[in-house]
Amino acid sequence: MAKISNCMLINGQLRSQASGGSLELTEPATERVWNEVPAAGKQEIDEALQAAAEAFRKSDWPSANPGRRIETLYCLARLILEHAEELAVLESRNVGKPINDARWEINAGARCFEYYAGGISQFGGQTIPVAGNGFDYTLRVPVGVVAAIVPWNFPFLMACWKVAPALATGNAVLLKPASLTPLTALALGQLAMEAGVPEGILQVVPGRSGEIGDYLVCHSLVNKITLTGETSTGAHIVKLAADDIKRVSLELGGKSPNIIFADADVDAAATAAPMAVFANTGQDCCARSRILVEKSAYDRFLEIFVKATRALVVGDPLDELTQVGPMVSAKQREGVEEYIDVARQEGGHILCGGNRPQEPGYYLAPTIVEGLGSSARVCQEEIFGPVACVIPFRDEQEAIELANDTKYGLSASLWTKDLERALRVARAVRSGVMSVNTNSSVYVEAPFGGFKRSGFGRDLGTEAMRLYTEVKNVFISVGDGK
Repeated sequence: MAKISNCMLINGQLRSQASGGSLELTEPATERVWNEVPAAGKQEIDEALQAAAEAFRKSDWPSANPGRRIETLYCLARLILEHAEELAVLESRNVGKPINDARWEINAGARCFEYYAGGISQFGGQTIPVAGNGFDYTLRVPVGVVAAIVPWNFPFLMACWKVAPALATGNAVLLKPASLTPLTALALGQLAMEAGVPEGILQVVPGRSGEIGDYLVCHSLVNKITLTGETSTGAHIVKLAADDIKRVSLELGGKSPNIIFADADVDAAATAAPMAVFANTGQDCCARSRILVEKSAYDRFLEIFVKATRALVVGDPLDELTQVGPMVSAKQREGVEEYIDVARQEGGHILCGGNRPQEPGYYLAPTIVEGLGSSARVCQEEIFGPVACVIPFRDEQEAIELANDTKYGLSASLWTKDLERALRVARAVRSGVMSVNTNSSVYVEAPFGGFKRSGFGRDLGTEAMRLYTEVKNVFISVGDGK
């Protein structure tokens, strides 16, 4: 492939200009405008969706023969790996994430396409014995044209999470990347063309959400919407989609607990805790930002946790040693700093961080707050930045109550050496994803999604494939025609 360009992709054609003008991209580490991409208006949305609908009707992509899709998705995975370093640098500069994290993200994206390529021939319907003289079976048919809306915090990986299962199940996709971080999504579109995805089956259309978001969601040619984003955005989309009964999947916000019992390996839990919340500068819906610690282990945990947090390397995202980069924008940092001020006003103690460690760049030091109850705003609201609240608990029942004392229910971790306790607490905590004695719980093979206001539907695993298909039941009469 030639050098990755900053063009949007509509009906197999790369476009460097659009009716919405352009999007200027600021590099978080330097605060300087460093790139520019075309911004779609309603005109481009119309063209892209018309092309997608036509391609879905006329191409062989949705057909029952999966061979072409399997080969194409494997080819796309290989192309991603071949361009991994270029993609990682783009992601690192565009988002501000450390280069090693960006490399992991690109490789995880390739793995996603490999997984769904392998899953195509394993995913299908059933034969069903029925009380009739005939043969009954079900088909899994693609839902049609999918609008995939992805966030700015993991732009490439979230695009892969949406696009891979949607293409694997035979759909056409319009991918709408976040206006802050569209570069690797645009690159994915170009690699998909090179891999052999038919014209019109994948469109990549960046633009300002305020100008085209509602128009895209309400468009008559969209059959399904899949969003990873803010809870308020998800609620708005559900309302807009209601009139047409569009299929909707939402992966939204979180305020995830990290529960540490006194019988756990407290040193290991405390050492692991910083990157469970401060990775990606805390801009992660899975961030374990509410840390609940049994009182008898509280002082020991806090000592190690604060020390490990202070040791994190904050700096240039392209530096191999950097663990925490800048935040994505000035606006995002200012919002987090407002929460830190609120924490002080509510009586919280800032044990470390809370300051801008260097300029230029949208840097904010990892921040630990203690002394606040569960009802405090910073313990309840999704901050989406490098802020952790530490709260003690008395016993198992209070730990469960505190963990569930939130409107969200996306992720959670618990640390204990007691297997029976682990099973009890894992069942009792209201979250879609739970990990025990680790903060790692997201795998391409397993379903990912939330309870409560963290959304509905699931990304990843075969659950995602189900959500991009409709079930069709077929009965074939034998003999009497009844």
